[in-house]
Amino acid sequence: MNQHKSGVDTEHMLVLGAGQLGMAVLRELAPRRQNAKTRLTVLISPKMWKSPSVLEAKSVAELIDLGAELLPFDLFTCTEDELTEVFKRFRTVINCTGFVAGPGTQMKVTRAALSAEVCRYFPWQFGVDYDIVGKGSGQPVFDEQYDVRTLLRSQNRTEWVIVSTGMFTSFLFEPAFGIVDFNSKTVHGLGTWETKVTVTTPEDIGRLTAEIVLEQPRIANEIIYVASDTLSYATLADILEDVTNTPFTRKLLTREYLNDMLGRHPDDVMARYRTAFALGDGMWWEKAVTYNESRSIPTTDVASWLHGHLDAVDCAH
Repeated sequence: MNQHKSGVDTEHMLVLGAGQLGMAVLRELAPRRQNAKTRLTVLISPKMWKSPSVLEAKSVAELIDLGAELLPFDLFTCTEDELTEVFKRFRTVINCTGFVAGPGTQMKVTRAALSAEVCRYFPWQFGVDYDIVGKGSGQPVFDEQYDVRTLLRSQNRTEWVIVSTGMFTSFLFEPAFGIVDFNSKTVHGLGTWETKVTVTTPEDIGRLTAEIVLEQPRIANEIIYVASDTLSYATLADILEDVTNTPFTRKLLTREYLNDMLGRHPDDVMARYRTAFALGDGMWWEKAVTYNESRSIPTTDVASWLHGHLDAVDCAH
């Protein structure tokens, strides 16, 4: 454990994952550790090291340019004890793996971090407010995230920091999610048109997470809220029409309808997400209460993001 409560220990830092969010964090964190004596280590999948895709090869090259040390390790097949041994080499672990390694991974990673007695742990909680959502939201991964928080709070040897970000901004426009259909020029509201959602871009998450990691005096055992934007589904529809200069048909998916669809298709992951986000509570917070607003750090709102990505999201539909 760090002895001086106000200080930030930048030595022996490990980032788990080099996907979209991991790379965003690494791009911001690596240059700010230039005075550290130890290199920033990144845990990547063995496949990314041995037979990378074109995109993965570019990421590996970028990580090398950033001066990061690459650690190939399989989170999916490893045991908790094996992961614990890896973590014992580090003082700070920042988990950017997401859910790609399957159910139970976040609990496994968290238990390993606690068993290794790392000084500081940033769990994969880059999402909604799982305290408010609780368990039984219709999204099993949300249940696991609630259990991660319960486990972290049950101990006092490892400090933890949770960065709550809401939904990735791009997910609002993910075709499979079914909120925006550019082909039919339709936008769907979840629950009610006044239901709100908080969204943050990976780039903003990367920048803000680096700030939170390095904040002096040190942040410990806290939930930190960030947001690129918070908006209702009605406002989303207005933004779509304003940015595209095209009218959109508005269709409301009520909670009753979404619960019925989930009952008919219980294994449909996107049906689970739509049902959960229709709840409203825990899926949003006012931007005024966020870390970025309190420090006057600019972020990319939905209208600005859409202006910059309209061609890409339009082609994806």
